[in-house]
Amino acid sequence: MSKAIAYSEALGQTLEVERIMDHIKGMESGPTVVFFGGIHGNEPAGVFALKEVLDEIKAQKIKVNGEIYAIAGNLGALGKNVRFQKEDLNRIWTPERMDGSFSDVAECSDEEKELLEIRKVLFRILEEGKPPFYFMDLHTTSSDTTPFMVLNDSLLNRNYAANYPLPIILGIEEYLEGALLSYINELGYVSLGFESGQHNDIKAIRNHADFIRFSLYLTSSVQASEKERTDLFNHIKQTSGTVAQRFYEIYHEHKIAPGDNFKMYPGFINFQHIPKGEPIAVYNGEIVKAKGQKRIFMPLYQDQGSEGFYFIRVIPKIWLQISRELRRFKVDHLLAKLPGVQWKSDQKDILVVDQRVARFMARAFFHLLGYRARKFNEDHLVVKSRERASKTKAYKNAPWF
Repeated sequence: MSKAIAYSEALGQTLEVERIMDHIKGMESGPTVVFFGGIHGNEPAGVFALKEVLDEIKAQKIKVNGEIYAIAGNLGALGKNVRFQKEDLNRIWTPERMDGSFSDVAECSDEEKELLEIRKVLFRILEEGKPPFYFMDLHTTSSDTTPFMVLNDSLLNRNYAANYPLPIILGIEEYLEGALLSYINELGYVSLGFESGQHNDIKAIRNHADFIRFSLYLTSSVQASEKERTDLFNHIKQTSGTVAQRFYEIYHEHKIAPGDNFKMYPGFINFQHIPKGEPIAVYNGEIVKAKGQKRIFMPLYQDQGSEGFYFIRVIPKIWLQISRELRRFKVDHLLAKLPGVQWKSDQKDILVVDQRVARFMARAFFHLLGYRARKFNEDHLVVKSRERASKTKAYKNAPWF
């Protein structure tokens, strides 16, 4: 499918959308900034915000340095206003899918066909565009929320994201396998997700538009006066209230399997403190309660989706600093010399940890060193570096670096 008609309940408007919604190439050299909207088809706010901002740039003849792309995600789902048709497009960017499952396009699912088209556009941009590259995925949530950012915890991503007056969520890639941004991040580029608000809230479109404008200022794609930048910075900061400019990590996910019966109790919002014993949801006929004081994140208030909710916690600044220094000095190279730890790949970016031997090496320890951890059986962890692939040198001349 090359086109779709997206509908915004917030605006009461429709919009014809192509895969490449827009592409602006400036006369001067600069970065290549790519925005994705509608990776989930029931999240059209990013699509309408991209249309607004890029039309504004052209109408006002605003000078652009480098290139700006607006890419539409799941066109089939956008046209039907559903999260996905057969499977979640933002959960299938896995090595297994990329390594040969698309040999017969006729047998691909609807979302696999969408992936193939997006991947073709992505690699054409990387081949024809000029670095540095920035990739930003625009989303909304089923529950009410203040705006926030999600990203894989590489120092490159973290350093870039810290320039926004927004809460930043780390560690989601340990729970969401096959996300588009994780795929791009493992190619070495700055990539992050922005969640602007509830799906059908007009504020979600406004927040997306502000985020797009600020991103273009920050990457020097569009020049702005100091006052314009400061005013927009302060405006975005106000939308996030007391949680702005803080780092959080996900430490628990309530997973929903196919066939499970899950329903959240009403009224939960992102970053909300939940007291011990508070009923959270009904899961397969049983009430799920908070076992201690928690902070809830991404409560599910829609029919489609396999993540019921998460728990998050604030990351102390001292741990962020320690993490940065440990990674800078590549302390992880010493790990393979320890009992129960060995390299899994010749690139020395994946370790296998036998926790029967290396019992002291918990996930939190690997997080400090920049590794994502997944269990592959009861006794072993596979941990993959989030730093090895980063093309940090390409960003060193950027004003924010």
